[in-house]
Amino acid sequence: MNGVKTETVVSLAPEMRTLDYPVVFQFAFVTLVALIGVPLFGYLYDYTWLDWTLFGVLYVITGLGITVGYHRLISHRSFESHRWLKFALLIAGGWALQNTAIKWSADHVRHHARVDQEADPYNAMRGFWFSHVGWLFVSDPYADDKYEAQFRKDPLLLWQERYYVPIVLSGFAIPLLAGFLHGGWREAIGCFLLAGVGRMFLVLNSTFCINSVCHLWGDQPHSQANSSRDSWWVSLVTFGEGYHNYHHAYQRDYRNGPMWYNFDPSKWLIFAAAQLGLASNLQRATVKN
Repeated sequence: MNGVKTETVVSLAPEMRTLDYPVVFQFAFVTLVALIGVPLFGYLYDYTWLDWTLFGVLYVITGLGITVGYHRLISHRSFESHRWLKFALLIAGGWALQNTAIKWSADHVRHHARVDQEADPYNAMRGFWFSHVGWLFVSDPYADDKYEAQFRKDPLLLWQERYYVPIVLSGFAIPLLAGFLHGGWREAIGCFLLAGVGRMFLVLNSTFCINSVCHLWGDQPHSQANSSRDSWWVSLVTFGEGYHNYHHAYQRDYRNGPMWYNFDPSKWLIFAAAQLGLASNLQRATVKN
């Protein structure tokens, strides 16, 4: 009214993020099947020894695919591996339904570069829900191709990205086929539910605990520079990843639990691979007391 023209400036605030409906549907399906379908089938028909065995075996394989493969090998270059070991880890990581190694690693590198800031993909300062799983369901205004650039130079990572969907589907097909061969369609369904969907749900949420629990609750014996914390019980379900305060202080160390008594199966696997000639150049930090 005073003749001065004004403009409304719209900023890319976090609350302006939009829902990613395909991801929401995908995780809603896995969650509903895991929390309703898995126990209901068990109540009506029970699970066999094969179902439970494959559940345990695939939990370990896919969990290590993330911790050893996606995290310590690809994201942090904590060691170098034989091509076939790297190939196996990329398959196992794909079975965990946590996106391609390129996308996962790019997000993780940005997490370390922008920890506790708005550009941190799973910023714990926004609360447990967001850092645990909510960040997956919304668009990311801070995504930057520069974090993927280093990983796109690797032909094996590009191969995994190209065939990511078939790799994920094969992670469901293996228990389905194993169950069918062992006991027909009923056991196929049971094995698919427990060792396929149920296992995948637990691997997802155990991994998510590193983003949420290990930035909200626990000890900080190595650094108070950010919110990262050590949680021994998270390490029990994530093959050693719960020593997260140490990891943020010494990112390239192939060990997350540096002491011999720390429960860190991921470092044991890497060390064993090195003894067999399948891994080399293991990085170790010099810890200052």
